[in-house]
Amino acid sequence: MALKNKLIFICSKCEAQFPRWLGQCSECGSWGTVMQVSEDSSETKKKKLSSLASEAISFSGIKAQNFIRIQTQIKELDCVLGGGIVPGSLILLGGEPGIGKSTLVLQIVCGRAFNDNDDVALYVSGEESCEQIKMRIDRLGLNDEHLSFLGETNIEVICGTIEKNKPKIAIIDSIQTMFFSGLPSEAGSINQVRACTSKILEVAKRNNIPIFITGHVTKEGMVAGPKTLEHLVDTVLYLEGDPYHQFRLLRAIKNRFGATNEVGVFEMQDSGLKEVLNPSQVFLNNNNELLPGNVIAIILEGTRPFLVEVQALVNKTCFGYPQRRSNGFDLNRLQLLAAVLNRRANLNLGAMDIHLNIVGGIKVEEPAIDLAVCAAIISAYQNKPFSRDMAFVGEVGLGGEIRSVNSLEQRINEATKIGIKKVFLPASPSQGGLASKIDKKKFKTELVELKNIRDLMKIW
Repeated sequence: MALKNKLIFICSKCEAQFPRWLGQCSECGSWGTVMQVSEDSSETKKKKLSSLASEAISFSGIKAQNFIRIQTQIKELDCVLGGGIVPGSLILLGGEPGIGKSTLVLQIVCGRAFNDNDDVALYVSGEESCEQIKMRIDRLGLNDEHLSFLGETNIEVICGTIEKNKPKIAIIDSIQTMFFSGLPSEAGSINQVRACTSKILEVAKRNNIPIFITGHVTKEGMVAGPKTLEHLVDTVLYLEGDPYHQFRLLRAIKNRFGATNEVGVFEMQDSGLKEVLNPSQVFLNNNNELLPGNVIAIILEGTRPFLVEVQALVNKTCFGYPQRRSNGFDLNRLQLLAAVLNRRANLNLGAMDIHLNIVGGIKVEEPAIDLAVCAAIISAYQNKPFSRDMAFVGEVGLGGEIRSVNSLEQRINEATKIGIKKVFLPASPSQGGLASKIDKKKFKTELVELKNIRDLMKIW
C-alpha cells in the first residue's frame, strides 16, 4: 500500500507549522503567509536517509593547509580581518543605510590587491545600475580595469555566474534584495535571506572564492531583518558611526579565522574611506581653550587605546522633571552615574538638566569612560575647567568607588604620546598601591590614584 504524504501548513516568514490553514500566522502576526506543503512519511524519510549515508573521514589522515590570506592593502581592514581575506570565506558587512558599506567594498575590489593581474573581481548589485556604480567609482577615483558588473537579483543566476567566471573576489550588494525562485516568499524575508546566504556560502566553499555580502541594519539592530544570518557566514563586520560625522568604526563581531577584539578607524572623505592611523589626535579638539565640562578620556576599542573628548553641560531645569540627554554614551548609564554623583559626591543634580556628548560622533560602551563622564559633570556643575593636559580612566561603582580597568599601561603610553602630563586612574586595592602593578618610573606622565569620586572634588 502506497504511503500518503502528510499535508502541513508553514508560514513563509517565520517557518511556524500548523495543522490547518490560517489567514494570519499566530506566531509572527503576518497575513497571507501560511501555505500548504507536503511532508514525507517517517518510513520514506528513513529510506532516504539510509540511501544518503556516506563514509566518514578520520582526522588523523588530514593535513592542515595554511591558507595564504589576500592583503587588501587597507591596513585597518586587514587588521580587523585577522591579517587579510581568507580564500573561500563568506564575509558579511553590516551597517545602517548610508554609513559607507558600498564605498568600502568598492575600495576593496578596486584596490591594488585585485588589480595587479588579469584576475577579475565581480560586483553584483540588486539596488543600483551599472551607470550609478560607475559614477561612484569615478567620484572615488578608483581603478575599475579588472572589475566586472552584474545587475541581478536571482541568486541562482548569480551563483551560476560566479561558478562560470571564477572571479578572484565577489561582492553581493545587498543580500536583502536577492531572492531564490524555489521559495514563494518575497525578497528580504527571513526564508529568502537565509536561503540566498546558504547558496552563496556553498559556492564560496566549493570554488575557494572569497565573497562579501552587505546587509542593512534595521532599527532593532538586526542585519537585513533576521539575526540568524550571522550564524551562516564566516565573518561578521559592522561599520558604525554617525552618518552626519566623518568617522567610522569597523568592528568584527564574529571571525572564524581571527580575533574579534580589533577595531578599524576610518574617516569619510570625498575620495572614500581613509584610514585613521592615529585616532587620538583626530578625536581630540585642537582648541586649547579651557571650558568647563570638557575632559579627556582614555578608552580602549578592541586592543587599541585612544583618547576622546567628553563634553558635559549642566543647567538648572525649566521643567518639573530634570532632563538627561546623551550622544555617543548610553543614556541609562548616564542616569546611573548622575544618581551616584548626587548621593556619593553630594551634588544637587536633582534639579539640573544634564547633557553629555562624545566628540566625533562615535559610540563608547566601555565602562572605563565612567570616571571621565563624572569628571565632566562635576566640572560643568561647578563651572571649573580641567586642564587640557589631564586625562581620566576608570570605572565607577554604585558606592562611588573607582574600579580598575584592563590594559592600563597601554592607555598611559597612548596618553603620553599625545602630550598628556597627568593621568587620573583607579587606585590599586593591594597594599603596595599602584606601584605593585605599574612601575611609575617608566612613564613621563604623572599618575594620580583616585579611590572614589569624592577625590575628584579635591583636584582643583
